[in-house]
Amino acid sequence: MKSLVVYYSLDGNTRFIAQCIAKELNADILELKTKKQPPSKGFLKYLVGGAGVVLKRKPELVNKKININKYDHIFMGTPVWAGGFVPAFNTFASEYDISNKYLGFFACYAGDSAGKVFEKFKDIFPNNHFLGDISFREPLKHDSQRAGLRASDWISLLPFKV
Repeated sequence: MKSLVVYYSLDGNTRFIAQCIAKELNADILELKTKKQPPSKGFLKYLVGGAGVVLKRKPELVNKKININKYDHIFMGTPVWAGGFVPAFNTFASEYDISNKYLGFFACYAGDSAGKVFEKFKDIFPNNHFLGDISFREPLKHDSQRAGLRASDWISLLPFKV
């Protein structure tokens, strides 16, 4: 059973958690990169990022195509923008036929919670088996060591064997 960790990260929080999960699973890892990156600072960061979520944009990805069929388990990670996942996952979902897979979701957020990001993920990836989800509040700011251990523990408690 082969695993893949797919993530998008602007500030490094989601990258950190993705790397912890990939290490625990001995998984391949794919960082989604968009041709045009949103601003990383200031008011425009929130305006551009939030608008992309609300308008369900599909930014062009610059990643090489992968053979998604060779993976049984796919873990997807996103920062939470405007209560949802980043627009890069709209593109990812439209470019790959992901069905009959075992999916796990993780999110990093700066506000009060991860909101409904996991329900929204399930909506764009129907016809799959959902293993679980976990969220982290700014792990690089709030005890990254503890967050990394939580990510590892979460993987070890999921209902499948690596």
